[in-house]
Amino acid sequence: MTHSTRDEVAKFIVRRDKAFRDVVKNAGPPPSRRRARVDERFSYLVRSIVFQLLATSAANTIHARVEDVCGGEVSVESILSTGPVRLKSAGLSRTKAEAMVDLATHVHRGAIRLHQHGRMSDDDVLAELTAVRGIGPWTAQMYLMHTLGRGDVWPVGDYGVRNGWSIVHGLDEIVSPVQLEFEGAKFDGVRSEVAWYCWQAVHFQRATK
Repeated sequence: MTHSTRDEVAKFIVRRDKAFRDVVKNAGPPPSRRRARVDERFSYLVRSIVFQLLATSAANTIHARVEDVCGGEVSVESILSTGPVRLKSAGLSRTKAEAMVDLATHVHRGAIRLHQHGRMSDDDVLAELTAVRGIGPWTAQMYLMHTLGRGDVWPVGDYGVRNGWSIVHGLDEIVSPVQLEFEGAKFDGVRSEVAWYCWQAVHFQRATK
């Protein structure tokens, strides 16, 4: 389902599930989504690999070190020339360092077509990215949402989304990915925005503690 304004998206979400009324009122309309330029896409994927399962502050520190060992610029060429050993020296795990090199190799060989992703379906982009060792559904979904600006991505494996959904609905336990997949069906077309509101619910709860 497509909507012409951010306000209409917010209203649609509340109509579908009134439990979102308070978080929508507090957060306002969701931000506009912008597709990143082709030359930004590789560096975003590298950043996403860094941020897997890390707190934001630690991830930012390590990402800055990755940029340093890559000569100040993260690109396919700089990742390949730096190699996994030097990348690991920046504070990455061996798995993450190897994932970055594998990603760069896939792009270099044309197995991942970053320049075509804007015209490809979500499923086709996911299939390309998850063929890389160390890139799972979460990283690929964050790329779809934040780099390609897709509006109907539903990252049910994201703990923040699950936690936020549970807060919004006053659940005693964190909702399971399977249940969340089912619940998301009624928001078809705007699930990226529902995920954003779930993240906002977590932020609001933390701010009140």
